[in-house]
Amino acid sequence: MAVRPVVISGEPVLHRVAARVERFDEDLRTLVADMFDTMDAAHGVGLAAPQIGVGLRVFVYQMPNDDGVPSRGVVVNPILALSKAPGGRPDLEDDAEGCLSVPGEHFPLRRPETARVDGQDLDGEPIHFEATGWFARCMQHEFDHLNGKLYVDRLDDKQSRKARKAIKANGWGKPGHSWLPGVDPDPFGHDHDEDDSDSDERPGDHDL
Repeated sequence: MAVRPVVISGEPVLHRVAARVERFDEDLRTLVADMFDTMDAAHGVGLAAPQIGVGLRVFVYQMPNDDGVPSRGVVVNPILALSKAPGGRPDLEDDAEGCLSVPGEHFPLRRPETARVDGQDLDGEPIHFEATGWFARCMQHEFDHLNGKLYVDRLDDKQSRKARKAIKANGWGKPGHSWLPGVDPDPFGHDHDEDDSDSDERPGDHDL
């Protein structure tokens, strides 16, 4: 298995709807194994196939939760049903979200508190579960990737301006940018010896 480069905002695959997975074969298993390796090397808690340049509807995650769902898993061809989004401005710390495809940046975003997830496993068998809290946020973030959206596309006007400035300042927003977890400097400054499954980790440290 292998760690693959993570593409950055501006790469076309991140901004278009991914294709449905039709073949549950060894190629899919290899892709998912590489996705887990890449997510782990990046100290992330989620990764969608488009983030490594593959336009298929599959994501992996690693996040402890209170929903009785395995903390590490894969969802193929997901469909999400969400609770009503909360109103008001996002909290600058508690709602801070990060993304491996907008590396090194965090911006606050309010999201629905629950998400009903329906999809398939690696054998094509149906899976169903409900996610709450930050686990629900993770599911929504990865699902957005499959629909050609980054979390920065959902920010309010003030935070959106900040995100656009950051993307421009980094020279992103156009094809050809990526970083290789485990080789390039960690853009989020994670300690490579830390355990990212630590349930005491503050929400803003969850990069997807």
